[in-house]
Amino acid sequence: MLKNEPHRLKQYEDVVKELKIKIEGVKSKIDRFSFVRVALLFLEIAFFVALASAKGDVLFAIWSFLLLVPIAVFVIVVKKQNVLAQEANFLKNLLWVYENEINLINGLPNGYDHGDVFEDELHPYLSDLDIFGRSSLYELINRSASKIGLKELAKHLAVANDKTTIMARQEAIAELTEDIDRTFAFRANLRGHDLGKIEEIKYKLKNQLVKQVAFTFNKPLRVYVKVIPYLTLGLFLGALALGDELWGILGIIVLFNALLTYLFSKQITQVYYGFSGSSSLLNSYGEAIKWTEEKLWKSTYIKSLFVSEKKVSEHIKALAKIIVAFDARLNFLLYAFLNFFLLWDLRCSINLADWCKMAADKVENGLDRIGYFEELISMATLNYNQADWPFPLIKDEFYLKVEGLGHPLIPQSKRIDNDYVVEQQTTVDIITGSNMAGKSTFLRTMGINMVLAYAGAPVCAQVMHLSIFKLLTYMRIKDNLIESTSTFKAELNRLKMILSEIETHANAFVFIDEMLRGTNSKDKFDGSKAFIEKLIGLKVPTLFATHDLQLSELETTYPSLVRNFHFDIQLMDGEMDFDYKIKSGPCTQFNAAILLKQIGLSLN
Repeated sequence: MLKNEPHRLKQYEDVVKELKIKIEGVKSKIDRFSFVRVALLFLEIAFFVALASAKGDVLFAIWSFLLLVPIAVFVIVVKKQNVLAQEANFLKNLLWVYENEINLINGLPNGYDHGDVFEDELHPYLSDLDIFGRSSLYELINRSASKIGLKELAKHLAVANDKTTIMARQEAIAELTEDIDRTFAFRANLRGHDLGKIEEIKYKLKNQLVKQVAFTFNKPLRVYVKVIPYLTLGLFLGALALGDELWGILGIIVLFNALLTYLFSKQITQVYYGFSGSSSLLNSYGEAIKWTEEKLWKSTYIKSLFVSEKKVSEHIKALAKIIVAFDARLNFLLYAFLNFFLLWDLRCSINLADWCKMAADKVENGLDRIGYFEELISMATLNYNQADWPFPLIKDEFYLKVEGLGHPLIPQSKRIDNDYVVEQQTTVDIITGSNMAGKSTFLRTMGINMVLAYAGAPVCAQVMHLSIFKLLTYMRIKDNLIESTSTFKAELNRLKMILSEIETHANAFVFIDEMLRGTNSKDKFDGSKAFIEKLIGLKVPTLFATHDLQLSELETTYPSLVRNFHFDIQLMDGEMDFDYKIKSGPCTQFNAAILLKQIGLSLN
């Protein structure tokens, strides 16, 4: 655990306790409203029985009016219960968000996506540095739920930003960290929704809705739809007071409305398709966007996410209200009553057309903005949880200096930190050492922290100053039976990629872990030596881990261009002890003979 992790864990656990109490309180209120709804149902039945047995027009009119009272109260109760249900759902999602942070501190998997879909073995460094997939950097950082949020985080981990962007992102992440509680609420609003649904809505707004609502701009139709509720209500009240003749007129109007609804049913269905059941999602997204609009941001990077100063959260919530009304068609009995008496579906289609004309393009941009905020919030959460990780200093000139550098995926209790400096003159640094002594881990530690630095994130170190490098790695080379590629061929392909990238990018930084494992020892040495000399000639800074002690002798041939480092072991009473600290010079102690002896093999 980090120094601040016990404090963070206690803080999160306290919030979880409070949220559980709040959830129980809201549930109790919902249960009381459920009881009221049942009581209203029995009251409605009683009024209906009274209406059926009423004698005389006056009593019939009175009981007919009273029959509407439980319905009106029922509607109010349902609305309040829905508000409470939304609150309970939000609190449950917020509870999940905090519990997920507790799980991560305790070493459990992240409940958010781990990004395995972005894995790419042909990429210059992704696979070797554990950027995507299970137990990866992406899994450590990701707090995104939307498609854009997931892609944005992957993009920033896969490609280095320029210095200006890195510094702007550092500022944005720091600003979001200051308001971390609101970012948790932001995440809770997006939790539990269908990721594909919002993409479907965005596509409909951009490509379909304008054409689909075109039929609603018929002026006579609009006038009739606007007038019909007043007309049917007037006829109903008049029929109650005056009798049979008005009932007949009302019946004709109802039949005409049914026919009109049927004639436009195909167009209405097209308009509604894609929005069904999305009101909760839209309300949640609207609430999330509302916070981003209300806060006065200082960061230029965050400000750049707003295409205009116009707020879109209200437009999104307005769309949600229209969809809620439209969803009434899903109830067959309610569908008949609303459309025959009020032309409900046509009214909703007209409202949607008016909304589309005014706000569709703005909402599309607002929904996209959610993803960009999610990605930054992912980084801000990392910054908050790892409060002793600093933001790196980005240099213009060639530079790399780290102090107290550790691997972000290794728990603090097990992590060993190291210092390392690259001279102003580029060098190939050869790292020798025993098996399991820490060579490979050091290379990955350096690389993964550089990826964090270039994404604008804090790094797992006490100090990190560096210029921007093009990272190229050669570590986990595997054969491929499907493509008939041997290990040696796969290694040659990787070396070819590295040389090609070096020719394209003047700022390359190469990480190599045990080169040419798929061939004999002589060819391995000769090939490694030739490749190192190639890198020396091209002036490419390199970390080269190897078991081949002969390669360390290149420092004699190239005294100012090759440096030797090593990880060693200490033998105490025949037992091996690793300190995992990088030291200057070539290694003088190896452990292969000891390890072989432990399994029953002795070397002369």
